[in-house]
Amino acid sequence: MSTNPPDLRPDLAPTAQLRDGRRAGQPSIGMVSLGCPKALVDSERILTRLRAEGYGVSPDYAGADAVIVNTCGFLDSAKAESLEAIGEALDENGRVIVTGCLGADPEYITGAHPKVLAVTGPHQYEQVLDAVHAAVPPSPDPFVDLLPASGVSLTPRHYSYLKISEGCNHKCKFCIIPDMRGRLQSRPAHAVLREAEKLVDNSVRELLVISQDTSAYGVDIKHAEDRGHRAHITDLARDLGSLGAWVRLHYVYPYPHVRQLIPLMADGLVLPYLDIPFQHAHPDVLKRMARPAAASKTLEEIAAWRDVCPDITLRSTFIVGYPGETEEEFQTLLDWMDEAQLDRVGCFQYENVDGARSNALPDHVPAEIKQDRWDRFMAKAQAISEAKLAAKVGQVVDVIVDEIDEDAATCRTKADAPEIDGNLFIDEGFADLSVGDIVQVEVDEAGEYDLWGRLIKS
Repeated sequence: MSTNPPDLRPDLAPTAQLRDGRRAGQPSIGMVSLGCPKALVDSERILTRLRAEGYGVSPDYAGADAVIVNTCGFLDSAKAESLEAIGEALDENGRVIVTGCLGADPEYITGAHPKVLAVTGPHQYEQVLDAVHAAVPPSPDPFVDLLPASGVSLTPRHYSYLKISEGCNHKCKFCIIPDMRGRLQSRPAHAVLREAEKLVDNSVRELLVISQDTSAYGVDIKHAEDRGHRAHITDLARDLGSLGAWVRLHYVYPYPHVRQLIPLMADGLVLPYLDIPFQHAHPDVLKRMARPAAASKTLEEIAAWRDVCPDITLRSTFIVGYPGETEEEFQTLLDWMDEAQLDRVGCFQYENVDGARSNALPDHVPAEIKQDRWDRFMAKAQAISEAKLAAKVGQVVDVIVDEIDEDAATCRTKADAPEIDGNLFIDEGFADLSVGDIVQVEVDEAGEYDLWGRLIKS
């Protein structure tokens, strides 16, 4: 049984869960998947392709003929974590193929680890497969190496990430993701729906929609309609909502058309949950970030969303200590938080990232001031969270069961995304529950980030 808050870095996905299902003599590949949920989806696709070619998947270094490390390059701390993971894989296995965002700079990797077998960039699936073929030739058995209909999943069986696009058209000065992953590339809507249908057919109860900019889905392909499905986030959300699973939207920029999603939430087609990267509230800081600078209008939008769907949960991430941030600008952010009353909040201290334009900005904030502002921001966010959760005591809520141990069933409400938000714990009468069940619970206790409740028998 675990409690929040988790690590508040915004680029972390749930830990990959590998299951060993090899036959005797089958060549086997290990996978270390770092970074965000989008990278986790890339790892799933790579392993699905390898499974189709007859490879097994090893959950440990010792059983693998080679190891793929899918890296993150979002922050310098993430780069350091990636290099450490590559080094560990080399020490434990010795045959390592590197892919992912950090692979966009191969010299950076080979400079630290010259013994890696190959380096490929993000979503370069064919190059990864070529590197695996060179290191560990395939040896398929056509009678037993059958690909499951749902592919290879690195998350628990009852929820799955659904990537709808790749890349981003924004030019935020602190971010190099567009340089690594390119401009927006939306998947056809019918392909997304087909994948979602297969996931639901294979007992997935929750679909977590992800991309770099979910609101912009379909812009690059002019919202094309194909096979009865239009590539627009409102249409896609409505189509996904018809499948009977929970649908949760992540990384939604607050464009005006986002308000069209809110009635779908009020009607129960989509979970009343928006994950929106506001990043800051002071217009001058937002301008230095090269982001939209209309914080006051954002407050008006939030009020309008809550008018239509009072139960909506709003999650966001913020940067404190951005170059040039003054105490007055930071105080504006705290005051904005008082007004916005966001339900779920993550925050990280600004870091320089190689290649980011923000590195050249003047007046970088000293480390001790960044830490002080982070502490003050998180104290406010925690107080807001604690008050909002206390108001839920006595309410009856739907929860999805994520984990069961001898102490309790660990669940999530509709207001909680896996790993990054809170949990609801049922510590009595949970013996008959199974992972993936969706049940009703009466909330009887609240903490700073988590809830406890009593199972209502149906």
